[in-house]
Amino acid sequence: MGARGDDDKMRFQIELEFVQCFANPNYLNFLAQRGYFKKKAFINYLNYLTYWKRPEYAKYLKYPMCLYFLDLLQYEHFRRELSSSQCAKFIEDQQLLHWQHYIRKRMRLLQKAATGVEPQNNAPAPT
Repeated sequence: MGARGDDDKMRFQIELEFVQCFANPNYLNFLAQRGYFKKKAFINYLNYLTYWKRPEYAKYLKYPMCLYFLDLLQYEHFRRELSSSQCAKFIEDQQLLHWQHYIRKRMRLLQKAATGVEPQNNAPAPT
């Protein structure tokens, strides 16, 4: 592999890591508070990074939620709101709730697949 191939590999790794950072709302808040989302060149770079949504690239992502935020970062209103720490905290809370729900749902599906029986929901019935 020549120097060009090494450069391409390094660029791939750097962009992969950077795009995955978008899954962290606190990092997005950091970027917003430092004015990155007001720079035209940076906005253009965010648009360029949407190539990560293509399957041949997305398969390398460990944190696919970053693609959702990459989509949202294309909107000026979202970028502006990210400068608020309260906004970042709200997004982080919603992520945690999503992951908790996903884990519970996945456990139920795995239990059903293993036993063939739907697990009982121990939550009280709504009144």
